[in-house]
Amino acid sequence: MKRVAIIDSGGANIASLQYAFSRLGVANELTSDATTIRESSHVVLPGVGAAENAMQRLTDARLTDVIRALRQPVLGVCLGMQLLCEGSEEADVECLGIVPGIARRLPIEPGFPVPNMGWCATEIRSAHTLLAGIDNNSFFYYLHSYALQVSGHTVATAKHTAPFSALISHNNFAAAQFHPERSSVAGARLLSNFVGEKA
Repeated sequence: MKRVAIIDSGGANIASLQYAFSRLGVANELTSDATTIRESSHVVLPGVGAAENAMQRLTDARLTDVIRALRQPVLGVCLGMQLLCEGSEEADVECLGIVPGIARRLPIEPGFPVPNMGWCATEIRSAHTLLAGIDNNSFFYYLHSYALQVSGHTVATAKHTAPFSALISHNNFAAAQFHPERSSVAGARLLSNFVGEKA
């Protein structure tokens, strides 16, 4: 049976994530319980706000090693994407270290405010099950001040002053810088693809 554990890392997007999965008919639970997380078929690591606060919350709940050891499909969302990487320039915080890379602050230039907020065309760089049935350059909703640079783990990009990683993948872990739960049809398709993945 498909059941999504949404890790309670704090943040205002959690209720909308739960609603998005419920609309797909997928059972889901907001939790910080290690056993529930380990036994779920799929795991989402969301987050909005400061990386340092979110990492402290995961550390206090004794979930850092639990997350690192997961073998089922895991999806990071927004700040959750940055938590999966090695670290963030924001307060120079050490993150989970699952995906190589450092989240770096977006540069501020005329016409390119920070945070980057709104709908951005998202370019598919390589095939991935999460992107099945989603057209290249589909628009997703973004709200962020930090991002991962394009790397060998990047499967889709969006552009601020320069391209950044919009979707990354590493083993059973994937992460989106955008908010699929706020991204209309394309976002719903990505979440549906996610729960269709098998461990």
